[in-house]
Amino acid sequence: MVFSWLDISIPFLTHSVPAAPPLVPISVNWFPSRVCNYQCHFCFHTNTNDFVLPLEEAKRGLRLLADAGMKKLNISGGEPFLQPRYIGEVFKYCKEELAIEACSVVSNSSKVTEKWLDTYGQYLDVMAISCDSFDPETNIKQGRAEHATSATHIGTVFKVAQWVKDRGIKVKINSVITINNWEEDMNDQIEELAPFRWKVFQVLLLDAENTGAATGSLRDARHLTITREQFQAFLDRHASQTCLVPEDNESMKDSYLNLDEEMRFLNCQDGRKQPGRSLLKVGVQASLLDSGFDEKAFLNRGGIFDWKREAPESLEW
Repeated sequence: MVFSWLDISIPFLTHSVPAAPPLVPISVNWFPSRVCNYQCHFCFHTNTNDFVLPLEEAKRGLRLLADAGMKKLNISGGEPFLQPRYIGEVFKYCKEELAIEACSVVSNSSKVTEKWLDTYGQYLDVMAISCDSFDPETNIKQGRAEHATSATHIGTVFKVAQWVKDRGIKVKINSVITINNWEEDMNDQIEELAPFRWKVFQVLLLDAENTGAATGSLRDARHLTITREQFQAFLDRHASQTCLVPEDNESMKDSYLNLDEEMRFLNCQDGRKQPGRSLLKVGVQASLLDSGFDEKAFLNRGGIFDWKREAPESLEW
């Protein structure tokens, strides 16, 4: 009997290793502008330039993201409402043309107007309002103020939150916990605001953003840091708030897809924001390779939640 080695196949040599499935950018945080009217001392996305991507280019990038599976777009800054028409047209495009599930924005609330909400509010699902303290002096210590005065900040937070709720948009509160406010009791004010989520962050240090001049940073938040025990004490004091969503430094690490003003994903694995290649130049999947994104960490911190807006009861669009 004659055997031919050409007729023999060896499975473990001929079977290739399956390629990893492409990463889906379900939830993207986009910083279209670094410009802000507040001077928060802990800011980790500081005002290093005034570049804003042309709107049509931004739309092209957003379509690429939607085609890759993006379901939620969050716009942060900087202060997004310094570019009110720009972000409004972005949200309108995402809803009407791309059918994105949810659009959200993070704002200090100082520049939000009822006119903007009446024009573009129908395209917004969530407004996150930044409020670290309900003590004006503490807000000044934090730098959560315009022209070094926080006289109107707290009142504006309550006013804008009501405007937003009246239009069926979900209200979220974002608070950064530092050495200035970790001992504060915010229970009464949070209950009055009644957000659907209260995101409580442990102050985070990132080189070239908020760690002093030696790292090329415009801010220095090193004196604002707190221990895990101090952060936990704040959480324990507010444990009755069912809307509370805590994020310590470890939970935040690599669990966000952050996109800068040039639509480059920002890699924070080395303790700084390192921009990769722009998705406008190389496409979404190639750009995602530069992101350092940890999908498991994203899911573990509750990155997917009920992010769709509520139907307004009293207003007709």
